[in-house]
Amino acid sequence: MNESLAFVEANQAWIMAIMLLGGLAHGALGLGFSVLVTALLALMVDMRSAIIVTLFPTIVINILSILRGGNWSQSIGRYWPLAVYAVVGSLIGTQLLLRLEPEPFKLLLAAVILLYLYLQRPSGLGVPALPGSPHLAMGVFGLVAGVLAGTVNVMVPVLIIWALELGLLATAMVQVFNLCFLAGKLSQAAMFGAVGMLGGGLLLALLPAVGAAAAGLWLGMQARTHISEAHYRRLLRWVMALFALLLILDYFLR
Repeated sequence: MNESLAFVEANQAWIMAIMLLGGLAHGALGLGFSVLVTALLALMVDMRSAIIVTLFPTIVINILSILRGGNWSQSIGRYWPLAVYAVVGSLIGTQLLLRLEPEPFKLLLAAVILLYLYLQRPSGLGVPALPGSPHLAMGVFGLVAGVLAGTVNVMVPVLIIWALELGLLATAMVQVFNLCFLAGKLSQAAMFGAVGMLGGGLLLALLPAVGAAAAGLWLGMQARTHISEAHYRRLLRWVMALFALLLILDYFLR
């Protein structure tokens, strides 16, 4: 039996609880599902299996999140090249995941997040300006985010740095993030399927988990309507600090 399928069948209740929690966080903030769910699952199983188990629920959550908010021309219509770069990076990252030990990437990402938060302090040095060309900036951040998504299932912290420095509104930010992750996860799913690591039995076993994640997403979305733009940006910085802590703990606890 496939290792990921065996893990899901033996831990359905725990996986549903984790997916519900991830959906709540994602619904409230428009991001965070993959990093929270992956970090919790990685405490129970190896990183490769954790990423495979989250693929189907993540794709569903990303589609539902993209559909919310409207005004796509100001987000997806304008920043879709970022998703293309993310796909390329994700394919590279998935190859690294299949060939190398992905755990050290967690510490690298955590270090990048902490450095960014340090520079953002009122007394900090400030973050260097994005590359002059918008397409160059999208290329750099999209590729890096994609590689990290492919190796440790975490893309959003890198995209947050890009979006905050660009001054994107919350709705546009959420739609662009989810488009990038959706594109990256679809390409990764195709690659896992090609090597026989993703099958119909696993997708069927994950249906209850998808339902739990969708329920959490809906509940979280109800809370998001009460969050102001300024408060949303403050929350993002706190979430990034939490991401870094989870990555560091997960690395040293495994």
